[in-house]
Amino acid sequence: MNYPAQSNLCKALRIRILSQVMKNLNRILARVEEKQRDYAQYSFTNNQDNALKTFFDLAQEFDALEDLYRICVAVPKINFGLDANLYLRDSNRDGLVLVCSGNGGYRGAIAGLPLSDVKQRNETFVENESLFTPVFGKTVPTGVDVTVKGQELLGMLEISPGSDLTAREQFFFRKYANRIGYALYNRILNNRNIEHLKFISSLVADIEHNVIIPNMAFRLFLRRLGAKVRKNREIESLLREKCAELAAGGTLDYQWQERVMAELQEVNRGLEDEFANIDKHNRNISLFVESLFRRSHFEEGRFIPQKRLCNFRKEIVEPQLERFKERFNSKGIAIDEQLGGVPDEHVLAAVDVGLISQVYANLFSNALKYTLTAIDGEGSPQRFIAFGQEVLKDFFGPGRDGIKFNVFSTGPHIPQEDRDLIFKEGFRGSQAGGEPGTGHGLSFVKRAVEIHDGVVGYEPTPLGNNFYFVLPK
Repeated sequence: MNYPAQSNLCKALRIRILSQVMKNLNRILARVEEKQRDYAQYSFTNNQDNALKTFFDLAQEFDALEDLYRICVAVPKINFGLDANLYLRDSNRDGLVLVCSGNGGYRGAIAGLPLSDVKQRNETFVENESLFTPVFGKTVPTGVDVTVKGQELLGMLEISPGSDLTAREQFFFRKYANRIGYALYNRILNNRNIEHLKFISSLVADIEHNVIIPNMAFRLFLRRLGAKVRKNREIESLLREKCAELAAGGTLDYQWQERVMAELQEVNRGLEDEFANIDKHNRNISLFVESLFRRSHFEEGRFIPQKRLCNFRKEIVEPQLERFKERFNSKGIAIDEQLGGVPDEHVLAAVDVGLISQVYANLFSNALKYTLTAIDGEGSPQRFIAFGQEVLKDFFGPGRDGIKFNVFSTGPHIPQEDRDLIFKEGFRGSQAGGEPGTGHGLSFVKRAVEIHDGVVGYEPTPLGNNFYFVLPK
Protein backbone atom coordinates (compact mmCIF):
# COMPACT_ATOMS: atom_id res chain seq x y z
CA MET A 1 0.00 0.00 0.00
CA ASN A 2 1.30 3.45 -0.91
CA TYR A 3 0.79 6.09 1.73
CA PRO A 4 0.29 9.71 0.57
CA ALA A 5 3.11 11.03 2.77
CA GLN A 6 5.60 8.49 1.39
CA SER A 7 4.48 9.17 -2.20
CA ASN A 8 4.94 12.91 -1.79
CA LEU A 9 8.37 12.37 -0.22
CA CYS A 10 9.55 10.19 -3.12
CA LYS A 11 8.23 12.70 -5.65
CA ALA A 12 10.05 15.57 -3.93
CA LEU A 13 13.25 13.53 -3.86
CA ARG A 14 13.00 12.74 -7.59
CA ILE A 15 12.46 16.42 -8.36
CA ARG A 16 15.49 17.38 -6.29
CA ILE A 17 17.72 14.80 -7.99
CA LEU A 18 16.52 15.84 -11.46
CA SER A 19 17.13 19.48 -10.60
CA GLN A 20 20.70 18.73 -9.51
CA VAL A 21 21.37 16.69 -12.66
CA MET A 22 20.15 19.54 -14.87
CA LYS A 23 22.16 22.06 -12.87
CA ASN A 24 25.34 20.05 -13.42
CA LEU A 25 24.59 19.63 -17.13
CA ASN A 26 23.86 23.33 -17.55
CA ARG A 27 27.17 24.20 -15.92
CA ILE A 28 29.00 22.02 -18.45
CA LEU A 29 26.97 23.40 -21.36
CA ALA A 30 27.87 26.91 -20.28
CA ARG A 31 31.57 26.01 -20.18
CA VAL A 32 31.37 24.50 -23.68
CA GLU A 33 29.84 27.70 -25.03
CA GLU A 34 32.48 29.75 -23.22
CA LYS A 35 35.24 27.66 -24.83
CA GLN A 36 33.72 28.18 -28.27
CA ARG A 37 33.84 31.94 -27.77
CA ASP A 38 37.43 31.71 -26.47
CA TYR A 39 38.64 29.73 -29.47
CA ALA A 40 36.94 32.15 -31.85
CA GLN A 41 38.84 35.01 -30.17
CA TYR A 42 42.15 33.12 -30.23
CA SER A 43 42.11 32.94 -34.05
CA PHE A 44 44.92 30.39 -34.07
CA THR A 45 46.44 29.60 -37.46
CA ASN A 46 46.04 26.15 -38.97
CA ASN A 47 49.61 25.33 -38.00
CA GLN A 48 48.98 26.38 -34.39
CA ASP A 49 45.75 24.36 -34.28
CA ASN A 50 47.62 21.37 -35.69
CA ALA A 51 50.34 21.79 -33.06
CA LEU A 52 47.78 21.62 -30.22
CA LYS A 53 46.06 18.62 -31.82
CA THR A 54 49.39 16.87 -32.30
CA PHE A 55 50.36 17.44 -28.70
CA PHE A 56 46.99 16.18 -27.45
CA ASP A 57 47.03 13.05 -29.63
CA LEU A 58 50.62 12.10 -28.80
CA ALA A 59 50.13 12.78 -25.08
CA GLN A 60 47.40 10.10 -25.19
CA GLU A 61 49.47 7.73 -27.34
CA PHE A 62 52.65 7.56 -25.22
CA ASP A 63 52.39 6.31 -21.63
CA ALA A 64 55.82 7.09 -20.19
CA LEU A 65 56.31 10.40 -18.40
CA GLU A 66 59.70 10.76 -20.08
CA ASP A 67 58.02 10.53 -23.50
CA LEU A 68 55.59 13.29 -22.51
CA TYR A 69 58.60 15.51 -21.75
CA ARG A 70 59.97 14.74 -25.22
CA ILE A 71 56.63 15.56 -26.88
CA CYS A 72 56.58 18.95 -25.12
CA VAL A 73 59.81 20.00 -26.83
CA ALA A 74 59.29 18.13 -30.13
CA VAL A 75 56.06 19.89 -31.18
CA PRO A 76 57.57 23.44 -31.31
CA LYS A 77 60.59 22.05 -33.17
CA ILE A 78 58.59 20.26 -35.88
CA ASN A 79 55.66 22.68 -36.25
CA PHE A 80 57.51 26.00 -35.95
CA GLY A 81 61.21 25.22 -36.33
CA LEU A 82 61.84 26.55 -32.80
CA ASP A 83 64.00 24.99 -30.08
CA ALA A 84 62.26 24.28 -26.78
CA ASN A 85 63.49 23.42 -23.29
CA LEU A 86 61.26 22.10 -20.52
CA TYR A 87 62.17 23.08 -16.95
CA LEU A 88 60.36 21.56 -13.99
CA ARG A 89 60.30 22.73 -10.42
CA ASP A 90 62.08 20.69 -7.74
CA SER A 91 60.17 21.62 -4.59
CA ASN A 92 62.80 20.09 -2.32
CA ARG A 93 65.45 22.52 -3.58
CA ASP A 94 63.02 25.28 -4.58
CA GLY A 95 64.45 25.69 -8.06
CA LEU A 96 64.06 24.69 -11.69
CA VAL A 97 65.92 21.89 -13.44
CA LEU A 98 66.16 21.27 -17.18
CA VAL A 99 64.53 17.87 -17.69
CA CYS A 100 64.21 17.79 -21.48
CA SER A 101 65.75 19.71 -24.37
CA GLY A 102 64.81 19.90 -28.04
CA ASN A 103 68.47 19.35 -28.84
CA GLY A 104 69.56 16.86 -26.17
CA GLY A 105 66.35 15.03 -25.27
CA TYR A 106 65.46 13.67 -21.84
CA ARG A 107 68.14 14.38 -19.23
CA GLY A 108 67.09 12.15 -16.33
CA ALA A 109 65.17 12.17 -13.04
CA ILE A 110 64.64 15.60 -11.48
CA ALA A 111 66.37 14.81 -8.18
CA GLY A 112 69.62 13.93 -9.95
CA LEU A 113 69.85 17.04 -12.15
CA PRO A 114 71.58 20.33 -11.29
CA LEU A 115 69.53 23.42 -10.58
CA SER A 116 69.15 25.84 -13.49
CA ASP A 117 69.64 29.60 -13.46
CA VAL A 118 66.22 30.12 -15.08
CA LYS A 119 63.95 32.24 -12.90
CA GLN A 120 60.69 30.94 -11.44
CA ARG A 121 58.07 33.46 -12.53
CA ASN A 122 54.31 33.40 -12.87
CA GLU A 123 54.24 35.46 -16.05
CA THR A 124 55.76 35.21 -19.53
CA PHE A 125 59.04 37.04 -20.08
CA VAL A 126 61.83 37.34 -22.65
CA GLU A 127 65.46 36.91 -21.65
CA ASN A 128 68.63 36.17 -23.64
CA GLU A 129 66.56 36.04 -26.87
CA SER A 130 64.35 33.27 -25.45
CA LEU A 131 60.68 33.33 -24.51
CA PHE A 132 59.94 31.83 -21.09
CA THR A 133 56.36 31.00 -20.23
CA PRO A 134 55.13 29.38 -16.98
CA VAL A 135 53.69 25.88 -16.84
CA PHE A 136 50.92 25.64 -14.25
CA GLY A 137 49.22 22.56 -12.87
CA LYS A 138 46.75 21.39 -10.27
CA THR A 139 47.75 19.93 -6.90
CA VAL A 140 50.02 16.91 -7.32
CA PRO A 141 50.06 14.19 -4.62
CA THR A 142 53.04 14.13 -2.28
CA GLY A 143 55.97 11.87 -2.96
CA VAL A 144 56.39 12.67 -6.67
CA ASP A 145 59.11 14.61 -8.43
CA VAL A 146 57.19 17.88 -8.55
CA THR A 147 54.74 19.21 -6.01
CA VAL A 148 52.43 22.18 -6.49
CA LYS A 149 49.36 23.50 -4.73
CA GLY A 150 46.30 24.69 -6.61
CA GLN A 151 47.58 26.53 -9.68
CA GLU A 152 51.13 27.12 -8.51
CA LEU A 153 54.10 26.79 -10.79
CA LEU A 154 55.04 23.39 -12.20
CA GLY A 155 57.87 24.67 -14.38
CA MET A 156 58.84 26.88 -17.30
CA LEU A 157 58.81 26.34 -21.07
CA GLU A 158 61.62 28.05 -23.00
CA ILE A 159 61.16 28.81 -26.71
CA SER A 160 64.21 29.91 -28.69
CA PRO A 161 64.62 32.15 -30.56
CA GLY A 162 61.71 33.90 -28.88
CA SER A 163 62.57 37.59 -28.70
CA ASP A 164 61.01 38.33 -32.12
CA LEU A 165 57.76 36.45 -31.55
CA THR A 166 54.62 38.56 -31.98
CA ALA A 167 52.17 39.12 -29.16
CA ARG A 168 49.76 36.61 -30.73
CA GLU A 169 52.56 34.01 -31.06
CA GLN A 170 53.51 34.54 -27.42
CA PHE A 171 49.85 34.11 -26.49
CA PHE A 172 49.78 30.79 -28.37
CA PHE A 173 52.78 29.47 -26.44
CA ARG A 174 51.14 30.48 -23.16
CA LYS A 175 48.16 28.35 -24.14
CA TYR A 176 50.51 25.57 -25.26
CA ALA A 177 52.21 25.69 -21.86
CA ASN A 178 48.78 25.38 -20.22
CA ARG A 179 48.17 22.15 -22.17
CA ILE A 180 51.54 20.88 -20.97
CA GLY A 181 50.57 21.63 -17.37
CA TYR A 182 47.28 19.72 -17.63
CA ALA A 183 48.97 16.75 -19.31
CA LEU A 184 51.79 16.68 -16.75
CA TYR A 185 49.37 16.71 -13.86
CA ASN A 186 47.28 13.86 -15.30
CA ARG A 187 50.34 11.77 -16.16
CA ILE A 188 52.01 12.27 -12.79
CA LEU A 189 48.75 11.44 -11.02
CA ASN A 190 48.25 8.33 -13.16
CA ASN A 191 51.81 7.12 -12.55
CA ARG A 192 51.39 7.84 -8.86
CA ASN A 193 48.23 5.73 -8.72
CA ILE A 194 49.95 2.86 -10.52
CA GLU A 195 52.90 2.97 -8.11
CA HIS A 196 50.46 3.13 -5.20
CA LEU A 197 48.67 0.00 -6.39
CA LYS A 198 51.98 -1.80 -6.90
CA PHE A 199 53.04 -0.86 -3.39
CA ILE A 200 49.78 -2.08 -1.84
CA SER A 201 50.07 -5.35 -3.77
CA SER A 202 53.62 -5.78 -2.52
CA LEU A 203 52.61 -4.80 1.01
CA VAL A 204 49.97 -7.54 1.01
CA ALA A 205 52.76 -10.00 0.18
CA ASP A 206 54.89 -8.51 2.98
CA ILE A 207 52.04 -9.00 5.43
CA GLU A 208 51.52 -12.60 4.31
CA HIS A 209 55.23 -13.39 4.44
CA ASN A 210 56.15 -11.61 7.67
CA VAL A 211 52.91 -11.60 9.68
CA ILE A 212 50.30 -14.17 8.63
CA ILE A 213 52.61 -17.15 8.07
CA PRO A 214 54.70 -16.57 11.25
CA ASN A 215 51.45 -16.03 13.14
CA MET A 216 50.62 -19.69 12.50
CA ALA A 217 53.29 -20.54 15.09
CA PHE A 218 50.82 -19.36 17.71
CA ARG A 219 48.80 -22.51 17.00
CA LEU A 220 51.75 -24.72 17.94
CA PHE A 221 52.47 -22.72 21.09
CA LEU A 222 48.83 -22.78 22.12
CA ARG A 223 48.53 -26.55 21.53
CA ARG A 224 51.56 -27.17 23.73
CA LEU A 225 50.26 -24.75 26.33
CA GLY A 226 46.88 -26.50 26.26
CA ALA A 227 48.55 -29.89 26.88
CA LYS A 228 50.36 -28.47 29.92
CA VAL A 229 47.12 -27.01 31.25
CA ARG A 230 45.34 -30.38 30.86
CA LYS A 231 48.16 -32.13 32.68
CA ASN A 232 47.84 -29.62 35.50
CA ARG A 233 44.13 -30.40 35.65
CA GLU A 234 44.90 -34.12 36.02
CA ILE A 235 47.32 -33.41 38.84
CA GLU A 236 44.76 -31.16 40.46
CA SER A 237 42.18 -33.98 40.31
CA LEU A 238 44.59 -36.51 41.86
CA LEU A 239 45.52 -34.11 44.64
CA ARG A 240 41.86 -33.52 45.33
CA GLU A 241 41.25 -37.28 45.64
CA LYS A 242 44.23 -37.77 47.96
CA CYS A 243 43.21 -34.84 50.09
CA ALA A 244 39.76 -36.38 50.38
CA GLU A 245 41.33 -39.68 51.50
CA LEU A 246 43.50 -37.86 54.01
CA ALA A 247 40.51 -36.01 55.34
CA ALA A 248 38.71 -39.36 55.78
CA GLY A 249 41.52 -40.60 58.02
CA GLY A 250 43.72 -42.29 55.40
CA THR A 251 47.48 -41.86 54.98
CA LEU A 252 49.33 -39.94 52.26
CA ASP A 253 52.13 -41.92 50.60
CA TYR A 254 55.37 -39.85 50.65
CA GLN A 255 56.80 -41.29 47.40
CA TRP A 256 53.54 -40.60 45.63
CA GLN A 257 53.64 -37.04 46.92
CA GLU A 258 57.19 -36.51 45.61
CA ARG A 259 56.27 -37.92 42.21
CA VAL A 260 53.21 -35.70 41.91
CA MET A 261 55.13 -32.61 43.01
CA ALA A 262 57.91 -33.34 40.51
CA GLU A 263 55.35 -33.64 37.71
CA LEU A 264 53.69 -30.44 38.84
CA GLN A 265 57.02 -28.58 38.86
CA GLU A 266 57.84 -29.91 35.37
CA VAL A 267 54.48 -28.84 34.02
CA ASN A 268 54.81 -25.40 35.57
CA ARG A 269 58.26 -24.96 34.05
CA GLY A 270 56.76 -25.96 30.72
CA LEU A 271 53.97 -23.44 31.17
CA GLU A 272 56.51 -20.73 31.89
CA ASP A 273 58.50 -21.69 28.77
CA GLU A 274 55.44 -21.69 26.56
CA PHE A 275 54.31 -18.38 28.01
CA ALA A 276 57.76 -16.91 27.22
CA ASN A 277 57.54 -18.30 23.66
CA ILE A 278 54.13 -16.74 23.10
CA ASP A 279 55.22 -13.46 24.65
CA LYS A 280 58.35 -13.23 22.46
CA HIS A 281 56.43 -14.24 19.37
CA ASN A 282 53.71 -11.72 20.13
CA ARG A 283 56.23 -8.91 20.60
CA ASN A 284 57.92 -9.80 17.32
CA ILE A 285 54.66 -10.02 15.35
CA SER A 286 53.50 -6.76 16.92
CA LEU A 287 56.73 -5.11 15.78
CA PHE A 288 56.18 -6.33 12.23
CA VAL A 289 52.51 -5.31 12.21
CA GLU A 290 53.34 -1.83 13.50
CA SER A 291 56.07 -1.35 10.90
CA LEU A 292 53.94 -2.59 7.96
CA PHE A 293 50.61 -0.95 8.80
CA ARG A 294 51.76 2.63 9.34
CA ARG A 295 49.41 5.26 7.93
CA SER A 296 52.35 6.98 6.21
CA HIS A 297 53.02 3.89 4.04
CA PHE A 298 49.49 3.94 2.64
CA GLU A 299 49.39 7.73 2.24
CA GLU A 300 52.66 7.82 0.29
CA GLY A 301 52.37 4.51 -1.55
CA ARG A 302 55.85 3.47 -0.40
CA PHE A 303 57.69 2.55 2.77
CA ILE A 304 58.42 5.57 4.96
CA PRO A 305 61.10 4.51 7.48
CA GLN A 306 60.95 5.73 11.07
CA LYS A 307 64.62 5.71 11.94
CA ARG A 308 66.13 5.78 15.41
CA LEU A 309 69.53 4.97 16.86
CA CYS A 310 69.67 1.35 18.03
CA ASN A 311 72.06 -1.43 19.00
CA PHE A 312 71.95 -3.86 16.08
CA ARG A 313 72.91 -6.88 18.11
CA LYS A 314 70.53 -6.49 21.03
CA GLU A 315 67.51 -4.90 19.35
CA ILE A 316 67.50 -6.53 15.92
CA VAL A 317 69.71 -9.60 15.48
CA GLU A 318 69.28 -11.41 18.82
CA PRO A 319 65.45 -11.29 18.87
CA GLN A 320 65.28 -12.68 15.33
CA LEU A 321 67.93 -15.33 15.97
CA GLU A 322 66.03 -16.43 19.09
CA ARG A 323 62.96 -17.06 16.93
CA PHE A 324 64.89 -19.38 14.62
CA LYS A 325 67.33 -21.14 17.00
CA GLU A 326 65.07 -24.07 17.82
CA ARG A 327 64.32 -24.68 14.14
CA PHE A 328 68.00 -24.48 13.20
CA ASN A 329 68.82 -26.98 15.94
CA SER A 330 66.06 -29.35 14.83
CA LYS A 331 67.59 -29.47 11.33
CA GLY A 332 71.11 -29.99 12.65
CA ILE A 333 72.28 -26.53 11.58
CA ALA A 334 74.94 -25.02 13.84
CA ILE A 335 75.17 -21.25 14.39
CA ASP A 336 78.43 -19.28 14.17
CA GLU A 337 78.12 -15.70 15.36
CA GLN A 338 81.62 -14.50 14.41
CA LEU A 339 81.35 -13.64 10.68
CA GLY A 340 82.92 -10.19 10.47
CA GLY A 341 85.29 -7.98 12.38
CA VAL A 342 83.22 -5.21 14.01
CA PRO A 343 82.57 -5.65 17.76
CA ASP A 344 78.84 -5.85 18.34
CA GLU A 345 78.82 -3.08 20.91
CA HIS A 346 80.18 -0.70 18.25
CA VAL A 347 77.34 -1.33 15.78
CA LEU A 348 75.01 1.57 16.45
CA ALA A 349 72.93 2.74 13.51
CA ALA A 350 69.88 4.87 12.84
CA VAL A 351 67.41 2.49 11.18
CA ASP A 352 63.77 1.53 11.18
CA VAL A 353 63.96 -1.31 13.71
CA GLY A 354 60.78 -3.01 12.47
CA LEU A 355 61.79 -3.09 8.80
CA ILE A 356 65.41 -4.14 9.38
CA SER A 357 64.22 -6.83 11.83
CA GLN A 358 62.15 -8.23 8.97
CA VAL A 359 65.25 -8.14 6.77
CA TYR A 360 67.03 -10.46 9.22
CA ALA A 361 63.91 -12.60 9.64
CA ASN A 362 63.77 -13.13 5.87
CA LEU A 363 67.49 -13.90 5.60
CA PHE A 364 67.34 -16.39 8.51
CA SER A 365 64.21 -17.95 6.99
CA ASN A 366 66.06 -18.40 3.69
CA ALA A 367 69.04 -19.93 5.51
CA LEU A 368 66.74 -22.34 7.33
CA LYS A 369 65.33 -23.57 4.01
CA TYR A 370 68.50 -23.83 1.95
CA THR A 371 71.39 -24.60 4.31
CA LEU A 372 72.93 -27.93 3.22
CA THR A 373 76.00 -29.93 4.21
CA ALA A 374 79.31 -28.91 2.63
CA ILE A 375 82.67 -30.68 2.79
CA ASP A 376 85.56 -28.55 4.03
CA GLY A 377 89.21 -28.70 2.95
CA GLU A 378 89.93 -31.51 5.41
CA GLY A 379 87.10 -33.67 4.14
CA SER A 380 84.84 -32.99 7.12
CA PRO A 381 81.10 -32.34 6.65
CA GLN A 382 79.97 -28.88 7.73
CA ARG A 383 76.41 -27.66 8.13
CA PHE A 384 76.06 -24.22 9.70
CA ILE A 385 75.02 -20.62 9.29
CA ALA A 386 77.11 -17.61 10.29
CA PHE A 387 76.43 -13.92 10.65
CA GLY A 388 78.33 -10.79 11.57
CA GLN A 389 79.47 -7.47 10.18
CA GLU A 390 82.49 -5.63 8.85
CA VAL A 391 83.45 -2.05 7.99
CA LEU A 392 83.92 -1.20 4.31
CA LYS A 393 86.14 1.85 4.04
CA ASP A 394 84.85 4.62 1.72
CA PHE A 395 82.15 2.27 0.37
CA PHE A 396 79.69 5.12 -0.28
CA GLY A 397 82.38 7.57 -1.41
CA PRO A 398 85.40 9.34 0.13
CA GLY A 399 84.95 9.55 3.88
CA ARG A 400 81.64 7.66 3.77
CA ASP A 401 82.21 4.21 5.22
CA GLY A 402 79.65 1.42 5.15
CA ILE A 403 78.92 -1.48 7.46
CA LYS A 404 78.39 -4.79 5.70
CA PHE A 405 75.99 -7.17 7.46
CA ASN A 406 76.46 -10.82 6.44
CA VAL A 407 74.27 -13.92 6.72
CA PHE A 408 76.14 -17.01 5.43
CA SER A 409 74.95 -20.60 5.00
CA THR A 410 76.70 -23.75 3.84
CA GLY A 411 75.66 -25.51 0.65
CA PRO A 412 76.19 -25.45 -3.12
CA HIS A 413 76.63 -22.06 -4.76
CA ILE A 414 73.63 -20.40 -6.41
CA PRO A 415 73.86 -20.97 -10.19
CA GLN A 416 75.40 -18.10 -12.14
CA GLU A 417 72.25 -17.56 -14.20
CA ASP A 418 70.15 -17.03 -11.03
CA ARG A 419 72.41 -14.54 -9.24
CA ASP A 420 71.17 -11.39 -10.98
CA LEU A 421 67.53 -12.37 -10.38
CA ILE A 422 67.37 -13.55 -6.77
CA PHE A 423 66.31 -10.14 -5.40
CA LYS A 424 63.53 -9.69 -7.98
CA GLU A 425 59.89 -10.00 -6.88
CA GLY A 426 58.47 -13.51 -7.40
CA PHE A 427 61.74 -15.12 -8.54
CA ARG A 428 62.53 -18.57 -7.20
CA GLY A 429 65.85 -20.11 -8.12
CA SER A 430 66.45 -23.51 -9.68
CA GLN A 431 67.67 -24.77 -6.29
CA ALA A 432 64.35 -24.03 -4.55
CA GLY A 433 63.22 -27.60 -5.08
CA GLY A 434 60.20 -28.51 -3.01
CA GLU A 435 60.79 -25.84 -0.38
CA PRO A 436 57.68 -23.69 0.19
CA GLY A 437 57.95 -20.03 -0.70
CA THR A 438 56.68 -17.19 -2.87
CA GLY A 439 59.90 -15.53 -4.03
CA HIS A 440 59.01 -12.44 -2.03
CA GLY A 441 61.42 -12.55 0.92
CA LEU A 442 64.57 -11.31 -0.81
CA SER A 443 62.70 -8.67 -2.79
CA PHE A 444 61.43 -7.25 0.51
CA VAL A 445 65.02 -7.28 1.82
CA LYS A 446 66.12 -5.21 -1.18
CA ARG A 447 63.35 -2.62 -0.80
CA ALA A 448 63.79 -2.27 2.96
CA VAL A 449 67.55 -1.79 2.67
CA GLU A 450 67.36 0.65 -0.24
CA ILE A 451 65.03 3.02 1.62
CA HIS A 452 67.82 3.17 4.23
CA ASP A 453 70.19 4.34 1.42
CA GLY A 454 71.88 0.93 1.48
CA VAL A 455 72.56 -1.84 -1.02
CA VAL A 456 72.02 -5.60 -1.01
CA GLY A 457 74.08 -8.34 -2.57
CA TYR A 458 75.03 -11.99 -2.85
CA GLU A 459 78.44 -13.61 -3.13
CA PRO A 460 79.57 -17.24 -3.39
CA THR A 461 82.20 -18.04 -0.76
CA PRO A 462 84.09 -21.17 0.33
CA LEU A 463 81.61 -23.77 1.64
CA GLY A 464 78.49 -21.82 0.68
CA ASN A 465 76.61 -18.60 0.05
CA ASN A 466 76.70 -15.18 1.67
CA PHE A 467 73.79 -12.75 1.51
CA TYR A 468 74.61 -9.28 2.71
CA PHE A 469 73.47 -5.68 2.90
CA VAL A 470 75.53 -2.54 3.40
CA LEU A 471 74.30 0.52 5.30
CA PRO A 472 76.00 3.89 5.73
CA LYS A 473 78.04 3.91 8.93
